[in-house]
Amino acid sequence: MTVPSYRRPQVCVLGSAEPGSSAFERAGEAGALLASLGITVVSGCGSPATRVAAERAIDAGGLVLSIVPPDQMPPPDWPATVVVPCGMGDARNLLMALSGDACIVVGGRAGTISEVCLAWLHKRPLLPLVGHGGWSDGLPSNPPDERRNSEILPWSTAAELEAQLRRLGLALPRHVVG
Repeated sequence: MTVPSYRRPQVCVLGSAEPGSSAFERAGEAGALLASLGITVVSGCGSPATRVAAERAIDAGGLVLSIVPPDQMPPPDWPATVVVPCGMGDARNLLMALSGDACIVVGGRAGTISEVCLAWLHKRPLLPLVGHGGWSDGLPSNPPDERRNSEILPWSTAAELEAQLRRLGLALPRHVVG
């Protein structure tokens, strides 16, 4: 007997990159790709990079879960299909780290480092964007610690990201998406 699967794979998009940068463009491509593969995007939508990933996922017909730090709903134009206002401030980084089957890391600052370390501690695979600047560039050669808790699978193009997602078994067959 086969048990039906209702839950779509979920991938967090973590990080920051400014509009006009190549990392920002790759974040947008990642959002559209995730949607096309039937993967729910988890994004705080607070940085330009995570916001563009969410916007492009929605534009591609995908689902976006946004976990926001305050205890109030964001404005109606917030790029998400489901919003969770957690009221936990920076402690919401743990929710972000746990809400994905894997975490894409784009550029990043201190908040991103926090989320990455939490994802690492909880054994979530990390998919850092490399070759486009920012903190994520160094993640493959400088993991959070020596424990090898999870895989670190770098990517620099949407095609490489898709290959990594398929390697993890997160991409739904294209005939199933829709």
